[in-house]
Amino acid sequence: MLEKTLYKKLFASSFNIPVEVTYWDGKTETYGDGEPKANITIKRAIPIKEITSNASLALGEAYMAGDIEVTGPEKRPLQTVLTAAYQSADSFMRNSKLMKIIPKQSHSEKASSKDVQSHYDIGNDFYKLWLDPTMTYSCAYFEHDDDTLEQAQINKVHHILDKLDPQPGKTLLDIGCGWGTLMLTAAKEYGLHVVGNTLSEEQLKFVQRRIDDEGLGDVAEVHLVDYRELKHEPFDYVTSVGMFEHVGQENLGLYFKDVAKLMKDDGVALIHGITRQQGGATNAWLTKYIFPGGYVPGMTENLQHIVDAGLQVSDLEPLRRHYQRTTEIWADNFHEVQDKVVEMEGESFTRMWDIYLQACAASFESGNIDVMQYLLTKGPSGKTLPMTRDYMYNHKH
Repeated sequence: MLEKTLYKKLFASSFNIPVEVTYWDGKTETYGDGEPKANITIKRAIPIKEITSNASLALGEAYMAGDIEVTGPEKRPLQTVLTAAYQSADSFMRNSKLMKIIPKQSHSEKASSKDVQSHYDIGNDFYKLWLDPTMTYSCAYFEHDDDTLEQAQINKVHHILDKLDPQPGKTLLDIGCGWGTLMLTAAKEYGLHVVGNTLSEEQLKFVQRRIDDEGLGDVAEVHLVDYRELKHEPFDYVTSVGMFEHVGQENLGLYFKDVAKLMKDDGVALIHGITRQQGGATNAWLTKYIFPGGYVPGMTENLQHIVDAGLQVSDLEPLRRHYQRTTEIWADNFHEVQDKVVEMEGESFTRMWDIYLQACAASFESGNIDVMQYLLTKGPSGKTLPMTRDYMYNHKH
């Protein structure tokens, strides 16, 4: 009974929308005024001490186990509930007293390799089910309201490359090249000599096959190597998309120093990644299940590292709404193939990815996290770039 009293207290101040909660004894209560926007069914009482020690871990695991169900009129009811929790000042998702300090995480090269492989080497077949045909697993860029996800991912690649103002015949390094769309577009459409690196064997094979199939062997190469071990001459341009969130808080400064080392003296870099405007953060559930070793840096934290690395900011663009839409489309795509995922990987894995994708959408929707593009120069800001931003939107390619 005490457990239920504490739950009621927790829920009474946790959402900025009316929510209906059905408890394990079958009784239903509504919190907030008006028609409920979602129903949370708690099939088993999760010990309140687990929630107060780490809400995201306790509730994430309960959802994976099927002990919590979330339904409602919205397309993504879990996103609705989590957005409301993130936006409510007194929510258990925001209350610092409920947050447990995360133990320090190791980011040796061996650990980083293991972290990346655990996430990306689930297998291309899994990602093919719900990503777009470009196999891009990062924020898209929606230039028009009716852009498909595939078009928006192609837009994103051009948006990044156009910001560099790249000149044909020059060199580009893509740190953490994923499935190769950005680096191969740079080679084919911008006339650049490109190098990509990855820690995922699945991605390496995929990109190498694309290089061979498209006859790009003389202008493109991909390596299975940690970016800290790259033995190339400095590059004219460096890109890195969705990478710095994985290096760990203690390695962020070194990451930007390595980016600087890999740039020529007048080099330009476009670094794109998830950043919190409110300061850096980890999430215990994400760390345990999705991104071992993940850390989302704060915006000012990144800027300090950029300055310390001897780089200057030429442009800074937040793309929060673009990542919200991207993750919403992924979640919808995922729901369409959910039965297949259950067959491939089982119920708990499927529920894990469902809550992950909807929680990401909620985090972006609420402004809990953002995604930023940092345009950096080695040397005075914008030295080799045009005077105004117009060049970024000319779409020559």
